[in-house]
Amino acid sequence: AAADVGIESKTERFGTEITEEQLLERIDQLNNDDAVDGILIQLPVPNHIDERKVCNAVSCDKDVDGFNERNIGRLCLDMNTLIPCTPLGVQELIKRTGIETFGKNAVVVGRSKNVGMPIAMLLHADGRNDTCAMDCTVTICHRFTPPQELKRFCRTADIIVTATGVPGLITSDMIKEGAAIIDVGITRITDPSTGKKKLVGDVDFEEVRKKAGLITPVPGGVGPMTVAMLMKNTIIAAKNLAKKRNES
Repeated sequence: AAADVGIESKTERFGTEITEEQLLERIDQLNNDDAVDGILIQLPVPNHIDERKVCNAVSCDKDVDGFNERNIGRLCLDMNTLIPCTPLGVQELIKRTGIETFGKNAVVVGRSKNVGMPIAMLLHADGRNDTCAMDCTVTICHRFTPPQELKRFCRTADIIVTATGVPGLITSDMIKEGAAIIDVGITRITDPSTGKKKLVGDVDFEEVRKKAGLITPVPGGVGPMTVAMLMKNTIIAAKNLAKKRNES
């Protein structure tokens, strides 16, 4: 994808034995390298490394994944920033599909800091501000939401975004006719009919599609949008850095 849009990319792989200090040192080197416009850390990191410390070590200006706590803070304050790629992809998908969001009910299933929380922020925040958010009324459900309550909340939703990694969590009796269903979940399972591995989402796709107005498949739905938004963030970062260098 990077080559297709004229971005030069380089993957650096390290063994699980790398120390936190060594990883942080490498990030610092990349932060100070003017030939580098974007840095992405593949998560999760090994257990002996502090994931939050690593994400915060990436320069805010080069944080194309949007995981530095300062960029997340700016998102929460509805300010211009680099937004995490999957939530940004969900927002772009909703807007380009023409799904009405103003004053609509949205349910986000999943509360992860990298996906569920930023999606909820973009859905509910004021569309007049920097993030061009979507002015929904948002309910967040998670692993401790009782199943009957999850069903009750989902039945009121005009838009459901689910990101839990629980196959088949969202079933047709949980949605109302015409709802927009965006499935961010992705899990590799064994297909009982073929014995082969396949990727599935959180939604019982074949049944839910009969009631939904719009629905994303897995794979091939949100995934490509995430990649596209990574390219977008990288280009934004490069432009911002070029402007800073020219001004200094």
